Amino acid sequence: MADTVLYEVSDGLATITLNRPEAMNALNVAAKVALQDAAEAAGADPAVRAVLLTAAGDRAFCVGQDLKEHVGLLLQAQESGANSVMDTVRDHYNPIVRALTGMKKPVVAAVNGVAAGAGFGFALAADFRIAADTATFNTSFAGVALTADSGMSWTLPRLIGQSRASDLLLFPRTVTAQEAYDLGVVNRLVPAAELAAEAEKLARTLAEGPTLAYAALKESVAYGASHSLSEALDKEDELQTLAGASEDHTIAVRAFLSKEKPKYLGR
Repeated sequence: MADTVLYEVSDGLATITLNRPEAMNALNVAAKVALQDAAEAAGADPAVRAVLLTAAGDRAFCVGQDLKEHVGLLLQAQESGANSVMDTVRDHYNPIVRALTGMKKPVVAAVNGVAAGAGFGFALAADFRIAADTATFNTSFAGVALTADSGMSWTLPRLIGQSRASDLLLFPRTVTAQEAYDLGVVNRLVPAAELAAEAEKLARTLAEGPTLAYAALKESVAYGASHSLSEALDKEDELQTLAGASEDHTIAVRAFLSKEKPKYLGR
């Protein structure tokens, strides 16, 4: 991976770290390519059982598109008569969101500071968000005459409802960590000094858990968001049959009967 994004796997946990703190972890092309590579690598690696998406520095999780680079690319496109500058949505943002949401393992986003634009979108693509009490959130897009990307038109309304999502998208503003928690955007708030330790603890707990069941839960929740109740019930039946036949389920039942802590294998 490029040094704009760090990638490490340890004891079943893949840690992906956005690493441009001097630019508030803004997304230039190199960072977007590296983030996509890291997310896809984590999804494909059978040794990875959970993913922690975090960021370097204490000012920002990710402020979205690197506007300095974007302006240069925009001017080049205008001069050449091309209209390719926004191809980054198709080429980078969409694959990143698909990799995060589609991988068969839980993803935790640790939001340490500002999460804006696509940075906010990537946090929403995680399955669980833990944030520092100093973090802030901003949709940003309308503020620079753009529409939503990074999956936010899908994820945000499902978390907070269409009316509130439309408000935040049409009238971008800074949302405090407490408000984000109250809205349901953030699952857990912790003091800023404790974020790194608490996020890793949480992610490692997931990595040690019944990861096949987590994958099924992730799939069923996503499926239920766009299907009827009847279809969702059929999907639950399908996935529960698979989960019930897993070694992890047998381990869990035996551990329960013997009053011991289960040690899951992820199969």
